[in-house]
Amino acid sequence: MFRPEALEPVLKALRLPTFSRRWEPLHQQAIQENWSLPEYLFHLAEEELHSREQQRLQRYQREAHLPPGKGLEQFNFSLSPASQAQFSQLASDPGWLKRAENLLLFGPSGTGKSHLAAAIGYGQVQRGQRVLFTSATALIQQLQQAHQHLQLAQALTRLERYSLLIVDDLGYVKPSNADASVLFELIAHRYESGSLLITSNQPFSQWESLFGDALTTVAAIDRLVHHALILEVGGPSYRRAESERRAQQLKR
Repeated sequence: MFRPEALEPVLKALRLPTFSRRWEPLHQQAIQENWSLPEYLFHLAEEELHSREQQRLQRYQREAHLPPGKGLEQFNFSLSPASQAQFSQLASDPGWLKRAENLLLFGPSGTGKSHLAAAIGYGQVQRGQRVLFTSATALIQQLQQAHQHLQLAQALTRLERYSLLIVDDLGYVKPSNADASVLFELIAHRYESGSLLITSNQPFSQWESLFGDALTTVAAIDRLVHHALILEVGGPSYRRAESERRAQQLKR
């Protein structure tokens, strides 16, 4: 004879927590609504699948290290020349990540590049893509440490798990020759295999200071732009305009 209490350890062993939590309420609903056995199993499996998907997205959200409060809904496009439709498309369409295309955002400091980059990251996580947001300085330091321990190849391989790697504020980096080398290795490693989103306040004409010599600079830029969308986020300082807008609201 079947004993309901015997079901709990079996479901636990099978790692079906939603089954364990929902089988009895759904069983009562199945009786009330006269579901067939396959219908009951379908609804139970559907809830388990939905729960797992939500847990997966929550895990992706945590590991992305995206700055809080930087979604598209928090960006005031009326204060920026950036196209809301274009950035909404970049945030909602994972197709360009599946094609390992890059996105390069250029513009002066304070124009909202980092916010827009993070907003794209948030959107892609919600579409089931794995994303990592990091400053250029932190990433180069991490790779340089791996290089010193003869583990650069392993570090680059670990980054392959992310469909989108967001490297923020590349223009502020003043790397040594060793740092420039690992930065180039990163770009070369992800070429046609994983997407990079890079923000920079320096145009390509000034990138030789990042890589140390003209030959390496040309090689790095060539790999980045081969499959890339390049956008200028210009105009007045977004941060200053947003601060002034909030100050005016407080006066009302």
